[in-house]
Amino acid sequence: MTIRLPGAGGALRTYEPRTEPLAVTPGTPLTSRTVFSAAHVVADPFADVSPDSPAAVDWDATLAFRRHLWSHGLGVAEAMDTAQRGMGLDWAGAAELIRRSAAEAKAVGGRIACGVGTDQIASGSLAEVRAAYEEQLALVEESGAQAILMASRALAAAASGPEDYLEVYGHLLRQAAEPVVLHWLGPMFDPALEGYWGSADLDAATDTFLDVIAAHPDKVDGIKVSLLDAQREIDIRRRLPKGVRCYTGDDFNYPELIAGDEQGFSHALLGIFDPLGPLAAQAVRVLDTGDVQGFRALLDPTVGLSRHLFQTPTRFYKTGVVFLAWLAGHQTHFTMVGGLQSARSLPHFATAYELADGLGLFPDPKLAEERMKTLLSVYGVNQ
Repeated sequence: MTIRLPGAGGALRTYEPRTEPLAVTPGTPLTSRTVFSAAHVVADPFADVSPDSPAAVDWDATLAFRRHLWSHGLGVAEAMDTAQRGMGLDWAGAAELIRRSAAEAKAVGGRIACGVGTDQIASGSLAEVRAAYEEQLALVEESGAQAILMASRALAAAASGPEDYLEVYGHLLRQAAEPVVLHWLGPMFDPALEGYWGSADLDAATDTFLDVIAAHPDKVDGIKVSLLDAQREIDIRRRLPKGVRCYTGDDFNYPELIAGDEQGFSHALLGIFDPLGPLAAQAVRVLDTGDVQGFRALLDPTVGLSRHLFQTPTRFYKTGVVFLAWLAGHQTHFTMVGGLQSARSLPHFATAYELADGLGLFPDPKLAEERMKTLLSVYGVNQ
């Protein structure tokens, strides 16, 4: 079996796919780390919609993918940016996703945490931002899921300084029924979040972020840091109040951050654990035995794929995630809400396929090869 793949310069190269996948099977629950996969949604390919229409979701395939993640012992972080919140999935669609996924989690015994934002409004006053957050927090809590307070574009636009962040987050944390996860999403994932926490200076922003937590440590289960800066995450992790967890959101440096050091470690809430789910779970089970070297041996080779998918412009990593889900057989098509399947180039897809195949991520390598050839033919590459 060989396949001709295009490079950035247009030249074709011959690649020989694997014949057998990496052997991974569902196993025991994870014990040493709490690990969430931020899961994508599966679009309905037969819906007659345009990129700016409300999302048309294939609910059966979307929930089936969540059952796949739960079967490997992973938690599901629902309605996050991986699910295209603010990039094709509006609040009405996200609310339906939260209700359905939370009910499914309850039925199968899966762990779930859901994103709480303000995307039902494009902009507004601080009072309107608080109200939008409250509406979403109420829905997540009613569903029985844990809440993840996501960064808000509307708050970034409305806030005049750090004190506004302290006031809004303090208000939300005081009324939260259970401890939440605070999510700091960097501007590389969403340019509208530049200057979050009231400053473009990351040291000043970090101080404000930690002030919010210090004022309400009993209402913060943990933080998710998505800045793609390993040392900053470690520095923040070491300054957290006792009992507040750090969930790494660093898709460039996750093996070392999860493994940790003599002063602590990060749990995980990662978009890359959507395509890496079974392998990531197996690696954490090795870590559960205390075998850090074995954990790194499994997970370190995946970093090249992750850095490729999350390359600039990072917000389009979702396209690669769904592309790999299609090649792996988790959905029957490569269609995305908002038409985002067009957000990456053919050479990008070719490299993603080669890297994922090299890791043995495809349960059926022959199916993945056939689907890759189908995509290549659409672009005019004949085998």
